[in-house]
Amino acid sequence: MALDSNEFPEKSITKFESMLKTDDVYFFDAEDFEEIIHHYLNNGKVSLGKKAIQIGLEQHPNSLELKLLRVEVLVFEDKYEVAERLLDELQTIDAHNEEIYIQRANIQSKQDNHQEAVNLLLEALHLTEENFDIHSLLGMEYLFMDDYEKAKRSFMKCVEFDDADYSSLYNVVYCYEFLEDFDGAIQFLNQYLERNPYSEVAWHQLGKIYYSKEMYNEALTSFDFAIISDDSFIGAYFEKAKVLEKLGRYNEAIENYETTISIEDPTSHAYLRIGRCHEKLGNNDLAKYYYYNTVHEDPLLDKGWLAITDFHTKLENYERALYYINKAINIDGENPIYWKKSAKIYLALNNFDEADFAYKQAVDLGNYELDTWLNWAEVLRKVGDFGSSIQVLVQGLEFYPENAELVYKLAGVYLKNKEVLNAKEKLAQAMHMDIEKLQLFEEEFPEFQKVAWLRNLVSEIKKTST
Repeated sequence: MALDSNEFPEKSITKFESMLKTDDVYFFDAEDFEEIIHHYLNNGKVSLGKKAIQIGLEQHPNSLELKLLRVEVLVFEDKYEVAERLLDELQTIDAHNEEIYIQRANIQSKQDNHQEAVNLLLEALHLTEENFDIHSLLGMEYLFMDDYEKAKRSFMKCVEFDDADYSSLYNVVYCYEFLEDFDGAIQFLNQYLERNPYSEVAWHQLGKIYYSKEMYNEALTSFDFAIISDDSFIGAYFEKAKVLEKLGRYNEAIENYETTISIEDPTSHAYLRIGRCHEKLGNNDLAKYYYYNTVHEDPLLDKGWLAITDFHTKLENYERALYYINKAINIDGENPIYWKKSAKIYLALNNFDEADFAYKQAVDLGNYELDTWLNWAEVLRKVGDFGSSIQVLVQGLEFYPENAELVYKLAGVYLKNKEVLNAKEKLAQAMHMDIEKLQLFEEEFPEFQKVAWLRNLVSEIKKTST
């Protein structure tokens, strides 16, 4: 007698695996095979799933469900033509089976034919009234097509059917956020919470939206309700602590971060946030302690190395800051932020050669921020390499062609390099772009203020600009 697949699924699996080991042949109901196959496929044991399908079809050659599971495996293995032929056969047997359309949609989706997948899923939906899995699949197809409005509506149907479908709940909120309809998200979550007042997930999502809208008191209330609903919900404590940080209530924030550590193993992110709170409170020794724990817990977390480097930089402990940023570079030498930070420290130490090298590394690794070009050019100007400084500024202008500060600096370096014609051209261009920033040029290159042609040019352009 076959085992009941609903009551004793693990016994069916044990019995099946025993059969494989002994080469004995045991009989199973088709439902038992379905249970066994689902178990293997859900756990990534595809070869065992295929074996169960093979034996299942030998014992139940007319089982439509087992054949559909075979189609599922064929699609998983990208054997679309074979799968389609089998689906054609099955459709002649049962033309109104929604699973056939679902599998056809799966094939189209995997081939990036998302509109055709949607069409097939809509056909499947006509064949069954309450298959909310189809709405979930539709939602995913709409996401692939960047149709967030339709995706949202599909996932909302899933939540209406099953309030505990948190995957769909998250997707609804994601769609609202992508559509930048934060008020809509708040309304949706509040309606959900009227039906499910103790849903820690919904309170948590609501709090995050309030946080993004800078409604910190409302966010705090939401996270408090999430914690009331589940006092071991680490995410709620963490997000609540972030809100308390924003409100300047650092001691309370620390308490909540420490709660996350007491519930579960400490994380580098928690250590980092606690360190920042202590730094804000002026507790430098405690800040250092937590920053050290951050990089010890996760040496690959760049925010940890940057925090401890910035901490020592603010205290003007540049040698110590350099020590930590160099440790970070030894771990991840491809991080442009590390190199830029290193360059700034070398510049503060007046080690211009190392600063030049570090800025070059940062740019080579993709850091093209405005201050990178300005500071790198300044380093080269300080060592008297005006030609290279000009090259850096010209390169920076390719990224920021409308930035007057770069043009003023370029004009000044042209003058330092005795390229008067280029200097005149760039200075005139800079003043036409932003006459107010002429003061920056005069402060940075005071030695040129008494040059007659420069005074005349400034006077002429000021007249035309008034």
